[in-house]
Amino acid sequence: MAEPLDLLDDLLGRARRAGADAADALYFEAISLGASWRLGKLEELERSETRDLGLRVFVGQSQAIVSSSEIDSVALDRLVERAVGMAKVAPPDRFAGLADPALLERDPPDLDMFDPEEPDPQVLFDRAAKAEVAALAVPGVTNSEGASSSWGANRVGMATSGGFAGEYRNSMHSVSVSVLAGTGTGMERDYDYAATRFAADLDDPEAIGRHAGEKTVRRLNPRKVKTARVPVVFDPRISSSLIGHLLGAINGAAITRGTSFLKDRMGEQIFAPGIEIIDDPSRRRGLRSRPFDGEGVRVSLHKLIDDGRLTTWLLDSASARQLGLVTTGHAARGTSGPPSPSASNVHMTPGVLSPAELISDIDSGFYVTELIGSGVNGITGDYSRGAAGYWIEKGEILYPVSELTIAGNLKDMFPRLTPANDLTFRFGTNAPTLRVEGMTVAGT
Repeated sequence: MAEPLDLLDDLLGRARRAGADAADALYFEAISLGASWRLGKLEELERSETRDLGLRVFVGQSQAIVSSSEIDSVALDRLVERAVGMAKVAPPDRFAGLADPALLERDPPDLDMFDPEEPDPQVLFDRAAKAEVAALAVPGVTNSEGASSSWGANRVGMATSGGFAGEYRNSMHSVSVSVLAGTGTGMERDYDYAATRFAADLDDPEAIGRHAGEKTVRRLNPRKVKTARVPVVFDPRISSSLIGHLLGAINGAAITRGTSFLKDRMGEQIFAPGIEIIDDPSRRRGLRSRPFDGEGVRVSLHKLIDDGRLTTWLLDSASARQLGLVTTGHAARGTSGPPSPSASNVHMTPGVLSPAELISDIDSGFYVTELIGSGVNGITGDYSRGAAGYWIEKGEILYPVSELTIAGNLKDMFPRLTPANDLTFRFGTNAPTLRVEGMTVAGT
């Protein structure tokens, strides 16, 4: 098979000869290997290999997108024929089109995202087994829901008739484990996991298992609490969810539809002064790093929130044109759909207080470690989610609580948010421990 960029160049040439005025094409190749382990035995070993091509063509202002896993010459002709035929009868879209050539990435950087060594299956078995053994060894843990370990590698190539061509590879190693503590109706469950681009950066599986076991045992014998309006503190494992709601609200697709509670807040104070939220697509070994976006546009660091103020939307070319703006390099896409805005590596910068200092003056409050459901209204900002965690009294985390609901409105929560100083980079979106004043905790 030809190299991806040669293949894509050939495909674009076929599209132009078939009548397309412009086109772009995407190549995606993925290999994955995963092992599931439970109670000392291998439950499942899976390996998959996939290749896909996606072609988007424009005839006038009409576009069509087709994809295929067949890559021989005859299949490419069929792919082009279907795409051009569909575009000729599709309704025009005055905002659709390739990215401005002046914005294209001409020299994609190496972001060190690819670990070239494929692990032997035995390596995955050992990682999963060590995690589960360590979790089961924690006093109070009574059963296991299993552990898993996986590896995957992707190769992505993209080319456009507007003059862009680029490709990159990435890899991922992960370990996870979930265990139970207690018996009967008093059982509790918790988990831990880690994912990194390189095997060398992966947390010790035994530490992952031990943390999962300790978290599970701490949840035993939860109490109920009465409904109250109190400070709520979000554990770093779930604090990034608040940033996720921000990202949804500033997504160009939501802004163009008018379905965001922040649609009229550009340039305004959204968070307290001093708060910064950064999108950095070029972080080396980042879980969502990319050398160019889904349209071949150059990417760069953006301060989404700067000193508490909203500075930008997340835009691809289509949403930018609709808003009379310029793409911010946030386009993402797969082989079977058009580009749409999406963030990369996002984090909130840490504050100055330690987590202990952050809660030290709370007379009564709630420390959240688990969120349940997705009761967030992106149009109004109303926030209501099931939650579990620990009750805080007089600055100390005292006992587990469950079957609670936390509620507020993001328009009020964001400016009353304070970050601790414990930021770590473990996920695609990261935040330190966060304290939000004046939320309603609905209990008994």
